[in-house]
Amino acid sequence: MKRKVAVAGASGYTGAELLRLLVQHPAVEVAVATSETYTGKPVRAALPGLSGLVDLFFEPLDPTRLASVAEIVFLALPHTASATPAAALLQAGCRVIDLSADFRLRDPAVYERWYRAAHPVPHLLPEAVCGLPELYRESIRQARLVAVPGCYPTGALLGLQPLVRARKIALDSIIVNAASGTSGAGRKLDLPLHFSEANENFKAYAVASHRHTPEMEQELSRLAGQEVVLSFTPHLVPMTRGILSTIYATLISPMAVESLHELFHHAYKGEPFLRVLPPGTFPETKQVWGSNYCDIGVAVDSRAGRAIIITALDNLVKGAAGQAIQAMNLMVGLDETLGLEAAPLFP
Repeated sequence: MKRKVAVAGASGYTGAELLRLLVQHPAVEVAVATSETYTGKPVRAALPGLSGLVDLFFEPLDPTRLASVAEIVFLALPHTASATPAAALLQAGCRVIDLSADFRLRDPAVYERWYRAAHPVPHLLPEAVCGLPELYRESIRQARLVAVPGCYPTGALLGLQPLVRARKIALDSIIVNAASGTSGAGRKLDLPLHFSEANENFKAYAVASHRHTPEMEQELSRLAGQEVVLSFTPHLVPMTRGILSTIYATLISPMAVESLHELFHHAYKGEPFLRVLPPGTFPETKQVWGSNYCDIGVAVDSRAGRAIIITALDNLVKGAAGQAIQAMNLMVGLDETLGLEAAPLFP
């Protein structure tokens, strides 16, 4: 029997991607899709590409209603909007996969500082499990509440964790430069995302102040067993999907690129969605478009004594909806690749 799930915030880019992937999943049924903007209208009104695939009407967000029909609820809601319904859903016996930032940061004071709002249910923060399977697979299996990491932190953490665990880099030297397509900002109307503003333009934004910074630092600090502070600069690229992250860190001792590649190959051996590319080969966003893969390329700048790691992922799939479904599969005892096996689209 198929497991019933619900998607809250299903008319946004992340929610739509969840629906697209879930309707192809052989072991689940989408019982409810919510949207405040499109309440009462058929899903096809907001997402015409799902015509004939999703026979649902959007409903308002009502935790009692969702809990009555769904075992697992995906919350694809804006930051600061997920915490309260998540608490109600957990109280009603659902398992919750939150794709906002509301449960990513374990310290409520850090959350308040970066999101300028007091956390409404801070007692749930210690229970939330980071939804990055490559780091927290076993914890995700047992979790009631999973916080899917941000798209930028996913690329950065996958590119850094082998180096941090093996203690190969100076922890005070980490720099992450990442570039994202416009869908990473969501479906809302925003002047910088208008075609005439974003097209043929490339810019940095939220310099030294992006909200994904404390999330990266939190998880790297846990891996390192000590506080990690890094520099992160995001950029907006005139494309729809994809994130390319270039990560720099000073090596503690000289290292050949072959040894660096072997470190990553060993760390991610058997990981179904991580592809470590051969030395001298580097990832491109087009190579992972529409898929749950993260491609990783490595290099050593021996002159500067730095490791350079490049990661590429689709911000809406491995950076959001696909990763959430991967976590769901683990939570209910399914093969974690189920419903996510599709190869990237090309061109």
